[in-house]
Amino acid sequence: MEALNSIVGAINGVVWGPLMLVLILGVGFFLQVGLKFMPILRIGTGFSLLFKGREGQGEGQISPFNALMTSLSATIGTGNIAGVATAVFLGGPGALFWMWMTALVGMATKYAEAVCAVKYREKDELGNYVGGPMYYIKNGLGAKWAWLGVAFALFGAVAAFGIGNGVQANGVAQVLEANFGLNTSVTGIVLMVLTAAVILGGITRIGAVAGKLVPFMAIVYIIAGLLVLLINIGNIGSALSLVFTHAFTPSAAEGGFAGAAVWAAIRFGVARGVFSNEAGLGSAPIAHAAAETKGPVNQGLIAMLGTFIDTIIVCSITGLAIIASGAWTSGESGAALTSAAFELSLPGIGGYLIAIALSIFAFTTILGWSFYGEKCVEFLLGVKSLLPYRVLWIVMIYFGATADLGFIWLLADTLNAMMAIPNLIALALLSPIVFKLTKEFFASGGKSEEPDATAAE
Repeated sequence: MEALNSIVGAINGVVWGPLMLVLILGVGFFLQVGLKFMPILRIGTGFSLLFKGREGQGEGQISPFNALMTSLSATIGTGNIAGVATAVFLGGPGALFWMWMTALVGMATKYAEAVCAVKYREKDELGNYVGGPMYYIKNGLGAKWAWLGVAFALFGAVAAFGIGNGVQANGVAQVLEANFGLNTSVTGIVLMVLTAAVILGGITRIGAVAGKLVPFMAIVYIIAGLLVLLINIGNIGSALSLVFTHAFTPSAAEGGFAGAAVWAAIRFGVARGVFSNEAGLGSAPIAHAAAETKGPVNQGLIAMLGTFIDTIIVCSITGLAIIASGAWTSGESGAALTSAAFELSLPGIGGYLIAIALSIFAFTTILGWSFYGEKCVEFLLGVKSLLPYRVLWIVMIYFGATADLGFIWLLADTLNAMMAIPNLIALALLSPIVFKLTKEFFASGGKSEEPDATAAE
């Protein structure tokens, strides 16, 4: 196990090195500039379309609203609770700043992903719309780039078990054991049963569950987080000062915090930011491709809200709560650090609240990622692979719940990067199409799109 840890650690150091940071931030910034900062300037338009998107308009399996909730179900998870805490623990308060930067450029990335997903989606043998990086590489870039689509699908199919299965199940099992004394094996079995009840019904059932569970739990967590910030309101100014100061200068050792260089703040801020909001990863467009939408730009405007909600709102609340409460110098890491921050401000209930929130968020993440993984496998092996994949997914939850957290985090982090590389290359190459569709959409006052006019048959 030690040798495997060393090998994966060495790979992680390469794939999350300077090249990856340049790719994620560079492609996102390039798209943001090419779109003339439209994703930031049109946030209001996105929310308006989201409200109207509760009912589908066009062909697809789920409403535009449920498509976003499905993608959010996969992003609002341990990344928002444990991931933010880990970033602050390893990179200092400045890591939160770099999470914000990743999100601001990531809004353009997420928008472009959804635009390409809807434009180049196609119908499978079961009559369902399928899409995502593997399909917009195949249908948008042509045969000479086919290997890139296969690479993404392969990384995605395997990565799903780490990012969306093992890490999430492990997070739930650990936090329930710490707070309620529940055996990790029991948690694994319960998660298996609940997951089977949903994913065996396919994207329609996943979308329906996500559409109800995600908004409810997100609102409850945001309210609780704002309450923690209100209790620590006198420290908010100094917390923000720490965030901006340590984004560009090293963090000194303090209490149980060992100190961190600026590079650590950037690296862990970007890595955990991508782990949380998945912008550039290529996962979310797989869900958006199934939306009953008027067209690519409509769904893109809704999709970009996922990054805004996930990181600018939810992760900010977690990060500021940890820093403002003073818990960041406690020496704790992961979910335990977030739990400590909430417990300091809300004695007796804070820790339990985080345990429940993390459990529900992680469960919805398991549901969303099961869909991503199976679509990658379907691309590689066809629809006959769907049922076996779902069964394997359910079984692996138990092993995730009882495995070593450190190695799972490391493996998930590494596979994140492996997925992102083919997707970011494709987005850069398809950017002229994204810019053209966007320009035509706004030039026509939003009337240039017809249902499925651009879908590949």
